[in-house]
Amino acid sequence: MNKKITELEPSTSRKRARDEDFEPESEDVDNSRSLSLEENLTFSDTLMALQMMRAQFPRIEKVSVQPFVLRSQLYSSLKDRTQVDRDLESLQRDRLLRIFKLNSGQDDHAIMFIEDYINQIERVVRRMEEKKQKYLIVFEWFKLHVLQSKLATSIGHQELWSLLSLGGKVKEEHISQLITAGLLIRQLIDPNMYWFSIPNIGSVLKGLSQGRKELLSFLNRRKYKEMMLVSLEKKRLQFSPMDMRFHLRDLIGSGHLKTFQTPTGLVVRITKD
Repeated sequence: MNKKITELEPSTSRKRARDEDFEPESEDVDNSRSLSLEENLTFSDTLMALQMMRAQFPRIEKVSVQPFVLRSQLYSSLKDRTQVDRDLESLQRDRLLRIFKLNSGQDDHAIMFIEDYINQIERVVRRMEEKKQKYLIVFEWFKLHVLQSKLATSIGHQELWSLLSLGGKVKEEHISQLITAGLLIRQLIDPNMYWFSIPNIGSVLKGLSQGRKELLSFLNRRKYKEMMLVSLEKKRLQFSPMDMRFHLRDLIGSGHLKTFQTPTGLVVRITKD
């Protein structure tokens, strides 16, 4: 099940300068997090991959966001991308997870287990209750009638209004609350359409973009644009709250990085344009 993705090439990896650009990761991790990326880079089952990546989601200080997995990370871990997409559609139809189009400037999609997403919503509602805000009943309508009925990554204003109306008399203030809470983002090209969104994910998206640039820049500065996976995974990024493992899975799956096997282990290399 855990065969590595390999592309046999001669190893030219050596210890090179500027490794000090990153700090070592803390060793205070639980069992699921302590598995090295080389030990569980690939899987044979989409749900198993999702569960492992959820368990390994980085602990982010000062940001209240539930674990999510990028579609690109799944692509790095399963050989058949078409099967991954089919599995995700099936799991979404079974109401086990939701897929979100991220406002990252890239074609990024996040996958979150529905239980985690409901927990995220409830955290937002508790904060709003503390601030004595009005129209909070809309969050119950949203969970019961919108999330259960609409599986797509976006929804039109009229359909949203219609589904919320199953819970009660809808006002524009109700929809404004959903936007304020970060559950909906109005689309720029069509203000009558909304993206479903994950609350409090903004700072994480900024770190995602910065971490990608930082990791690619680090490898590009190396003579052969490569490094042993086991060594690279221990490095800490300076400009992203996400750990190295999170970014490596993402960049391998998106095709910016590739791995190949050597007698001493897997090597990560920049993919040539």
